[in-house]
Amino acid sequence: MNQHLRPSPIPFIDVAAQRQRLGKAIDEAVSRVLTHCQFLGGPEVTQLEADLAAFSGAKHVVTCSSGTDALLMVLMAKGIGPGDAVICPSFTFCATGETVALTGATPVFVDVNEETFNMDAASLRRGIVTARKNGLKPKAIIPVDLFGQSADHDAIEAIANDAGLFVLDDAAQGFGASYKGRRLGTFGLATATSFFPAKPLGCFGDGGAILTDDADLAAALRSVRVHGQGTDKYDNVRLGLTGRLDTMQAAILVEKLKIFDDEIAARNKVAERYARGLGNVVKVPRLAQECTSVWAQYTIRLPKGHDRDVFAAALKAQGIPTAIYYPKSIHQQTAYRHYPVAEGGLPVSEALSADVISLPMHAYLDEPTQDRIIAAVRGAISG
Repeated sequence: MNQHLRPSPIPFIDVAAQRQRLGKAIDEAVSRVLTHCQFLGGPEVTQLEADLAAFSGAKHVVTCSSGTDALLMVLMAKGIGPGDAVICPSFTFCATGETVALTGATPVFVDVNEETFNMDAASLRRGIVTARKNGLKPKAIIPVDLFGQSADHDAIEAIANDAGLFVLDDAAQGFGASYKGRRLGTFGLATATSFFPAKPLGCFGDGGAILTDDADLAAALRSVRVHGQGTDKYDNVRLGLTGRLDTMQAAILVEKLKIFDDEIAARNKVAERYARGLGNVVKVPRLAQECTSVWAQYTIRLPKGHDRDVFAAALKAQGIPTAIYYPKSIHQQTAYRHYPVAEGGLPVSEALSADVISLPMHAYLDEPTQDRIIAAVRGAISG
């Protein structure tokens, strides 16, 4: 009997609703690939790269197998390796620091801004000093456009220019967002993004892309993407990867990109309703001036004294899922504890890891469902 009274579960990200909206378009796109049988390097890959360039304003787009490989390929193309330091925020997914470590270089972790969750400029400056004190050569900065909102690219670019570093923007969660009227994809030397299925623009498997205005870098990336090949595929001129995006995923993304602007607008409406409904009971995310977000996650902070596990359990009992991004910042994780952190430590990252929690967020979250989530959050806090 109780089974029937239990509230129906809400999806955290509703991929099925989007699938329904796209309907036959996806089936037909996949069918075309199955007909021509060019499963790698088919025409849809070229089409997607052109469409992503038009969408973002970047001159060159190199698609690849994942957001992680997108970061790694740029570092490899730039010859980053042992003795080099790359400055990364710690409050993000581990791939940002992982790709640096995979090249043999050293990730140096810095803190984030408490309001935006993105790289803190003062901590970045300290991180560069820390790298040098550790006998490392700072080469690059990887800011992250976390949870869908752009990092402060002007401030980061100024620091990078002063220190002679290049910027690789990790827009795995932020692709489609804008900073001071410009879409992400044209900041720094290059931008890496991910098409993991849960991302705002996601495929039906793994996928990623690198966007850049640098023609030489784009050429090097195309070589890295296929084992470092030169003019002849059996004369490899550099170390590379199997980093290709398969044609099937490209075909799916071509169709999804057509509705992406509409979905971004819908996500922003959902975020605005959350802010109105929850702004006086929890700390809701705040957009920096002249920034937009694609709201990859809607991440709140609980008031002091509220147990996050108890809060999550209260929502789960009502069929409402939550997620924690990230219960440990990278510098707190076993594989990364021995890497340097900026002088002064990373207190904001550690505080965020202790109290953030994310609510369901997607373009198909209807108002009655969202009202149910808002009521449950309010009830869990007041209870």
